[in-house]
Amino acid sequence: MSATTLLTIGLFFILPLLYRLNGTSIIINQTSTPKTAGEDFTGWEWNYIEPSRTLRWHRCYNATYDCARLDVPMDWLDPSDDPSGRVVLAIIRLRATEPDNYRGSIIFNPGGPGGSGVYALMDRGALLQTIAGKNHDIISFDPRGIGASIPRVDCWGSAEKSRLWALQDVGVVNAHPGVIYDAFARATAFSQTCENNMIGSGLLSHISTASHARDLLEIMHQTGQDKLKYWGFSYGTILGGVFAAMYPDKVERLVSDGNVDYIEWHWHSYINFLRDTDKVMKAFYDFCYAAGPSTCDFYAPSPAAIEKRLTNLLARIREHPVIVPASEMSSDMPQLVTWSNLKRLVSAALYRPIFMFKDFAKVLKSLEDGDGKPFYRLVMSDDSTSICSTEAIQPNVPRLEEGNADAFPAILCADSPPVNDTVEEFADFVEELTQISSAAGDVNALFRMACVGRTVRPKWRYTGPFEGNTSHPILYVANIADNVSPLISARNNSQGFPGSVILVQNSYGHTSLSAASSCTAGYIRSYFQNGTLPEPGTICEPDYTPFEDVHPRAENELAMASWNLMNRKGGFGSGF
Repeated sequence: MSATTLLTIGLFFILPLLYRLNGTSIIINQTSTPKTAGEDFTGWEWNYIEPSRTLRWHRCYNATYDCARLDVPMDWLDPSDDPSGRVVLAIIRLRATEPDNYRGSIIFNPGGPGGSGVYALMDRGALLQTIAGKNHDIISFDPRGIGASIPRVDCWGSAEKSRLWALQDVGVVNAHPGVIYDAFARATAFSQTCENNMIGSGLLSHISTASHARDLLEIMHQTGQDKLKYWGFSYGTILGGVFAAMYPDKVERLVSDGNVDYIEWHWHSYINFLRDTDKVMKAFYDFCYAAGPSTCDFYAPSPAAIEKRLTNLLARIREHPVIVPASEMSSDMPQLVTWSNLKRLVSAALYRPIFMFKDFAKVLKSLEDGDGKPFYRLVMSDDSTSICSTEAIQPNVPRLEEGNADAFPAILCADSPPVNDTVEEFADFVEELTQISSAAGDVNALFRMACVGRTVRPKWRYTGPFEGNTSHPILYVANIADNVSPLISARNNSQGFPGSVILVQNSYGHTSLSAASSCTAGYIRSYFQNGTLPEPGTICEPDYTPFEDVHPRAENELAMASWNLMNRKGGFGSGF
């Protein structure tokens, strides 16, 4: 995929970009002939497993993993035996390696919505298992509509059409006068196209988080457990919160990390979610200044001077985008670094300060000097597949993918009321967001814009109350400042669940995984192992800070697992 595609798509490619600026989007066709007994796992595919209404594990990928395909109703309120009324969920398990003190299974969700649990477990399930305890199985699944679960949400029918549409992106909504009208119309056109192309499957009427929570309950039952152990990141906190509200007596352990406000998500207000964004931006100025000119390339004599330097750079690029000549690009095509490109990179950097800030500063300095090559080196995907050679994979064929861009708005909009804004009302909303966050309010307007023009409504939508007396108290984990799921969201969510505790990590970015913390990992292990909650008011320090040379500290396995999670190219919570 070209860097142009990564930086110009209006809704979802910016979201994977926020967490995997150097990552590869993996899509694997799953259509070949089943293997015979005795062969190794090379080329293993999901369609080797026959879907079943009972959970039947099969070895998959390698000897480490078990996989299953669970056949469940598309409509839990009115189940049907007709194949057109069924959904097949792809589920994967990493078995416990210390079975003598076996503690059951932990199911985790990596975020999104649209993130693949199958991909995430293979990428970092072993690290999560190290933190929670190797006497647990770790289970995840591709939520309905995503990846190897079928039918899949597919708005275009081919990746080629999807990429061509992405190339027509108009930029951030307030990039220039009049852009907001184009962006609003573009969002409407996408919504209409998606609903028209998906009408045959009926899935869009059954894709709200309520249906996902009922799927989660079914998986829990099918694994032989009476109560749920769960670990959710970003949007995964919404799934966990809805489950806890719907089935409070089924919660044995629930860790909620990077908390999205339950009420905001389900009522489309999207105001609080940016409350900490500019605090994370300020952390860039402060840590850059503290690091000094030898470590931060965008250094200035004070944090305020660094902020002014960035303001001036944005103003200049808005009028004079940086040109990268064709001779300097591997694609032999010239590229631009526009104001929208840079604003999206600013937003992306706030997700992972320790991983991103140092390189971000180098890019800013290079852009000041009129050099856009470092910008494209930072954001360029390793996937150089040609648009025209992209293979179409039908939505009823399982595939391995890191995330599904089309599923993000489908689930988001199914969880909230219809958006009936006029473009003028939407412009007022954008202005409100930019008043809350000058750093990224305009970029994040896309979360509401994603639902413009949507008309298909969910049959089952949970609207609250978001409260319940869970069988065991919930552990909320929150950074001191998170750019899209602020500490206030964790506090709001916790109020509805008696006994719950908020563990604060004194770091910046999205979810605790943005900054390794042996302290946080230790509390999470104690919680999963014996139910111990930290004392209210507990604050954990991170193991590293931005602009520091981040080398692994091998004091113990928790420190190493936390460090490795922080440095994964694929990440949690790419949208929320």
